[in-house]
Amino acid sequence: MATAPTTTTLTERELRAWKGLLRTHALLTKELDAELERGHGISLSSYEVLLHLSHAEHGRMRMSELADSVVLSRSGLTRLVDRLEREGLIERCACPSDARGFNACLTDAGRERFAAAQGTHLEGVRRRFIAYIDGAQQDVLGDVWERIAPQAASGEGPCS
Repeated sequence: MATAPTTTTLTERELRAWKGLLRTHALLTKELDAELERGHGISLSSYEVLLHLSHAEHGRMRMSELADSVVLSRSGLTRLVDRLEREGLIERCACPSDARGFNACLTDAGRERFAAAQGTHLEGVRRRFIAYIDGAQQDVLGDVWERIAPQAASGEGPCS
C-alpha cells in the first residue's frame, strides 16, 4: 500500500515509476550501445550525433545546438566530436553566420556509417522496447515525455 507523499520520501508508486524509468533506460542504452559497437564500431552516443547531423540542413549543426540535441555538456560533446573527427565521420567547419564559431559537419564516411548502423539501431529499439507496448501505450508515453522534458530541461515543474 502506498504511503502519503512527504518531502523526504517517494511513495511506493512514485518510487516504482522512477526506478523503472532509470533501470529501463540504463538497460536499453547499454544493450543498444553494445549492439552498435559490435556491429558497426560505433557507440550509441556517436550514433545519436550522426543521427542529428543526418537530419540537419546540409548535414551541419552548431556545436552548442548539437550538444543540446544529444543532451551532453559542451565539454562532453567536444570530446565526442574529437573522437568522431579522428574517425573521419564528422569534421569541424566554419560557421557562415559567426566567423568565430564552428559547426559539426557530417562527412561522406559519417553518412555511410550512419546508414549502415541505422537498421541495427531501429531493429534493436523495436525488439527491446516497441515490441512491449502497443500503439495506445506509445501515444501515452510520447505525451508523458513531451510534458516532462521541457520542464526537466528548464528546472521548472508543476510544483515549482
